[in-house]
Amino acid sequence: MSAVRQDAWSEEDDLILAEVTLRHIRDGSTQLTAFEEVGEKIGRTAAACGFRWNSCVRKKYEAAIQIAKAQRQKRNQMKKQSAVPVSSVSSVAVLEGEAGLKGDLLTEDTISIDAVIRFLKHWKMNYQEMSRQTKSMERELNELHEEMDRLRRHNDQLSKQVNEVQTDYQVVNDDYRALIQIMDRARKLAFLVEEEDDKKSRFKMDANGNLERIE
Repeated sequence: MSAVRQDAWSEEDDLILAEVTLRHIRDGSTQLTAFEEVGEKIGRTAAACGFRWNSCVRKKYEAAIQIAKAQRQKRNQMKKQSAVPVSSVSSVAVLEGEAGLKGDLLTEDTISIDAVIRFLKHWKMNYQEMSRQTKSMERELNELHEEMDRLRRHNDQLSKQVNEVQTDYQVVNDDYRALIQIMDRARKLAFLVEEEDDKKSRFKMDANGNLERIE
């Protein structure tokens, strides 16, 4: 049983899907069988392959599909091998479909240097486009890494400032508590001193020179 993959479809995956499906169409087989074979090759489910074919890949190979159907019909009518063996037509049919070419049944005359040149030109353009996209994605990735580093440094700086503020706050809070305690002790001490002064006896001298206690 093939593994279920979650990653995006690559150009190579689409090409394998197209080649196998077109071969099954030519041979008179079902698309479901083709999807199962593709799934075994690229590690996806047959349902995922079928969805990819119908939603995206099929529209790129309309011409190749018509060619494959024509080959199947011709093959059924003649009950013999076509002018070009099926195995050799497979790749070229896909190439013709990829290039968006239309035509009749492929023969040894049509599978020529021109077809190869068209294929190479087409894939050269694809390669150049993929290279541009890759470079663009690499630049974006580098920019994201730089932005991430900048944000990380900024976050570290803010965290440091927060820690410093928390430390300062703790110091101020401790000083404030200590000041309140000192003021409270001073108030209590002053109150005790006043009480002691009130409790002390007071004297005055009378007219005869004797000390007299004042209540």
